[in-house]
Amino acid sequence: MGMDAAGAKEYIYHYSITLKLTKKKLEETEGELAKWKDRVELSRSRGDEALSLEAEKEVRKFEAERAALAGEIEDLTQGIAGLRRQLPGLAARERSIDPDLLEQELVLALGNTPGETGEGARKTAEAWENIRADAALETLKAKMRQEGSR
Repeated sequence: MGMDAAGAKEYIYHYSITLKLTKKKLEETEGELAKWKDRVELSRSRGDEALSLEAEKEVRKFEAERAALAGEIEDLTQGIAGLRRQLPGLAARERSIDPDLLEQELVLALGNTPGETGEGARKTAEAWENIRADAALETLKAKMRQEGSR
C-alpha cells in the first residue's frame, strides 16, 4: 500500500466525507426519481402518452444514477473498512527507532569499536539480545493490556 498510519487516517477522513456527500446525493436522486415516477403516473392517468414517454426517460436516467451512487457508496464503505483493518498493522510497522543506529550506539557505549571481534563482540551481542528480549516482553505486555481492555 505504501502509506503510514497518518496517511491511512487521512484517507479514511476523506473517504468518510465523500461517503456522506454521496449518501446525500443518493437521497436527492431518490427524491427526484419518486417525483418523476409520480409524473409518469399522472401523465398516463391524463392519457398524455408523449409526456409519459418523456417522464419515463427521466425515470430511467435517475434509476441509473441511483444504481451508480449505490455502487459508489458500497466501494467507499469497503474502502474505509479495509483501511481501518490495516491501520493497526501500519502503525506497528512504523519505525520509531533505527535498529542499525541503535546497535552502533550500543557498541560504542560498551566501549567497543564497530566490527570488533572477541570478548567485546560477545558483550555487545549479549547486550543486544537483552535489549531484544526486553522489547519483545514490552510488546507482549502491551498486546495483553490491549486485549484486556476490550
